[in-house]
Amino acid sequence: MAARESGRIKDADKKRVLDEAARRRRQRKALEALEQDNFHDDPHADLVMSKKAPKFQDNTESRIRRKKLKSAEYYKMRYRKSFAQLLEEEKNINPDPPNYSTAQVGPSKLPPRKFCAVCGYFSTYTCIPCGARYCSIRCLGTHLDTRCLKWTA
Repeated sequence: MAARESGRIKDADKKRVLDEAARRRRQRKALEALEQDNFHDDPHADLVMSKKAPKFQDNTESRIRRKKLKSAEYYKMRYRKSFAQLLEEEKNINPDPPNYSTAQVGPSKLPPRKFCAVCGYFSTYTCIPCGARYCSIRCLGTHLDTRCLKWTA
């Protein structure tokens, strides 16, 4: 009778394995793509409702709602500042450290903690082809189906 083999071990020879430099390049590209997505302000912030859009409420409710919208909360939302504007304002108000731009902390004395790339729990295993971390067989399955080597350098 033949000994049972693991499917992961059998398939490991067929998969592409990245070296550490390629993994770092891939990770840097993924972070740059995320930063590019997050950099822009909300494109829908200045949209105005068209006057031609149908109104499905009677006039008494709309008058009451208009009065409620003109409260302080309305102006907070209308004249909301972006993060970049808040940082610039802080530099002008308080140029001397400590402030957000100059706050720093030294490196940790503890080793870095390792988290699952799928669910965020503590991880103990590493994907062989791409080096991503996972915590369980279920997360490994999700990782292999959706994430493994999807970000290529």
